[in-house]
Amino acid sequence: MSLIKDLKSNSLFPLTEDKTTLSNQTEIVGISTELKHMSKYKEILRVILAISIIVVGVTHFAIPEPYVKIMPPQLPYPLGLVYLSGFYEILGGIGLLVPPVSQAAAWGLIALFIAVFPANINMAVNHIKLEHIPNSPWVHIIRLPLQAVLIAWAWWYTKPSDREKQASLIPKSLIPQELEW
Repeated sequence: MSLIKDLKSNSLFPLTEDKTTLSNQTEIVGISTELKHMSKYKEILRVILAISIIVVGVTHFAIPEPYVKIMPPQLPYPLGLVYLSGFYEILGGIGLLVPPVSQAAAWGLIALFIAVFPANINMAVNHIKLEHIPNSPWVHIIRLPLQAVLIAWAWWYTKPSDREKQASLIPKSLIPQELEW
């Protein structure tokens, strides 16, 4: 049997079948413990995602050839699209670390991860070999679902975060309190 903890009175009561009456002032004991454990790492993982996506974005400008190579041939201006996606990766990574815009940045990264997916499909379907990446069907098979992991990872940051704990490039004392984030 699962228990509900009322956060106002701090008392426990049984979880009924009718879960529609639950408010945001209650938590399911057991599940909440796991979520609290995960949220302990949420901000560290935010920084890892942000830095990773910024680095990948920079590589779109530093060495665009591999990205151009996997671009579906039906799309016009492949180099321009590579630069555009690199720009938005950098912008999204920085945005994840700016609390007032971090949720919007997360949604933008989700859209970007979906938008670049055809290039990953093109690479897998046409067995496009890239330097320094093993040319194996297994690499292509693993890479495609990885996009879903990135989408889920970014989605985690579309929800409001704890103001005190959220990772930020900007000192929180400089962020106006009246901004909703």
